[in-house]
Amino acid sequence: MGSTVLTMSATPPAIAGTLVSRARRGEVEAREELAQQSGDAAYVFALQLTRQPETARDIAQDSVVRFLRSLDRFDDSQALEPWLFTIVRNQVRDHARREKVRRHDSLDAWLEAGGQRAAHPQDTDPALAAERHELRRRIWLAISQLSEAHREIVVLRDYHDLSYRQIAAVLSIPEGTVMSRLHAARKSLRQILRNEP
Repeated sequence: MGSTVLTMSATPPAIAGTLVSRARRGEVEAREELAQQSGDAAYVFALQLTRQPETARDIAQDSVVRFLRSLDRFDDSQALEPWLFTIVRNQVRDHARREKVRRHDSLDAWLEAGGQRAAHPQDTDPALAAERHELRRRIWLAISQLSEAHREIVVLRDYHDLSYRQIAAVLSIPEGTVMSRLHAARKSLRQILRNEP
């Protein structure tokens, strides 16, 4: 993982399947690139679930190590991200059990720091940039108030653009449950945003 903190509103680029093949063959550069890309994606997802940058960094590093160790078991016919996100999700849960992390810790510190370090390329108009920043802040505050199950599903669908089938695989639930849970999560999110002071 690089030093750049990805924005919460951005989706990391898809991890190229060809990198896995090259990494399996022992190409050092491919393995490093795969570690970088999977590390960025793992960090964003861990941060979205834990809302704690330091914890997310630790979880992402552990997840990438597990991810790279299990490359030989990966099915090349499947998308890479759901497999990686399953590892990250399991690491988040393991960490929560070990540390007894309370899921309702707020995003206030992260949001006060601006919520991101990388500027949006279209944020050249200060008024527009401020408006986008405020909207992101409001949405993430609202997402932080969702239940864990609802937060996971909104993040996977709306920020990582996983299909219902891929989300079902990551969360180990039927696709029908994904659809109904996503509907309920979005309804809750709208309600939270409507009730803002």
